[in-house]
Amino acid sequence: MSKLHISTIINGEPEEFLCEPEETMLDVLRDRLSLTGSKEGCGSGDCGACSITVDGSLICSCLMLAAESEGKKIETIEGMSDGETLHPLQQKFLEEAALQCGICTPGMLVAAKALLDENPDPTETEVRFWLAGNLCRCTGYDKIVRAVLDTAQEIREIK
Repeated sequence: MSKLHISTIINGEPEEFLCEPEETMLDVLRDRLSLTGSKEGCGSGDCGACSITVDGSLICSCLMLAAESEGKKIETIEGMSDGETLHPLQQKFLEEAALQCGICTPGMLVAAKALLDENPDPTETEVRFWLAGNLCRCTGYDKIVRAVLDTAQEIREIK
């Protein structure tokens, strides 16, 4: 079978690539587009390390065929910062040591941003529920949850 030509928007920029019909979005992001922030932790959608947003919806890129990205708007961890200026969530994760080995961090950040985009004033329970699809073996989640809640408060105060 021949390769598919895909046109999409990734991190606000038009992108075109060729892919095999069975290739996942994670494989294309990492291997064809050199966007290596999304990690493959499980390959089955259980860990959230490969989280991206597609048209505003949080998904595991290991479960999405790259061919499904035609005409979609995709955001990855690489699109969170504005050049050298970190997104408030990224800054707060650093300040509050809400990361350790880093495997889950990109997926956690993408998921947390998706939450705050949808709900700028989440409760602790809502944050924990929203991030339940992202597994971390190092931090124990408390620092991550605190960083998300503190970022939400900061963003609300700025607005």
